[in-house]
Amino acid sequence: MTVLEPFGTRLRRAMDERGPLCVGIDPHASLLLDWGLNDDVAGLERFSRTVVEALAGRVAVMKPQSAFFERFGSRGVAVLEKTVQEARDAGTLVVMDAKRGDIGSTMAAYAAAFLEKGAPLFSDALTVSPYLGYGSLQPAVDLARESGAGLFVLALTSNPEGGQVQHAVREDGRNVGATMLAYLAAENAGERPLGSFGAVVGATLGDLSSYDLDINGPLLAPGVGAQGATPADLRGVFGAALRNVVPNVSRGVLRHGPDLVALRDASDRFADEIRAAVAAT
Repeated sequence: MTVLEPFGTRLRRAMDERGPLCVGIDPHASLLLDWGLNDDVAGLERFSRTVVEALAGRVAVMKPQSAFFERFGSRGVAVLEKTVQEARDAGTLVVMDAKRGDIGSTMAAYAAAFLEKGAPLFSDALTVSPYLGYGSLQPAVDLARESGAGLFVLALTSNPEGGQVQHAVREDGRNVGATMLAYLAAENAGERPLGSFGAVVGATLGDLSSYDLDINGPLLAPGVGAQGATPADLRGVFGAALRNVVPNVSRGVLRHGPDLVALRDASDRFADEIRAAVAAT
């Protein structure tokens, strides 16, 4: 079995070559209808195939949202498997946005589904939730290291409800979100050029200078585009860590479909704007 380079190494190269942009694949019902597609498996397949055809091999990362495929049952999951395979075959890294989190053998099974080489849904990285305790993620951490994959751990999310947990202060005076960042920094210690264990940090959160975002790993940053953040805002949010930020844009690109050229033009504009923002730091 071919051993992959570590995810962080592959991601750093893709970001440097193509620009640090992650495009989400989020086939929610309203977007399918906007594209003139039915909200069914055929529409799902047409949508996903079009996004992959337009952008795979052009952007650094694509991030399918598993829930939008799972809602169609086994046939939807089959479309997801094909989407992942085709995007990876074209040379684009795939982050599976499944936000899995559990304990023991169940967490190990989730990890095997997405991070074990040869699994139908094997992806370059997986989003995970640490809110059963960071240690509950250990099966996923171990398998990611073994397979050359990565993780993106929910740390500072932009949804208002997230603060109930992430801003809670521990006995040591550090809040939960900062604690997750510290765990990730430890996972990535000594890795070059970039560690494989990243954090999810919302691009709409404003000044985060009170947090140590220098985790020597990638920061997946949802919120650019339709949610209100712009590439120019990224410097104010992430500061010196901006070079390791992977901004995620979904609707801001996808609303330009189903036209292939329009999708490519939109993703190129975002990539160029983000690249300029990084260069200005």
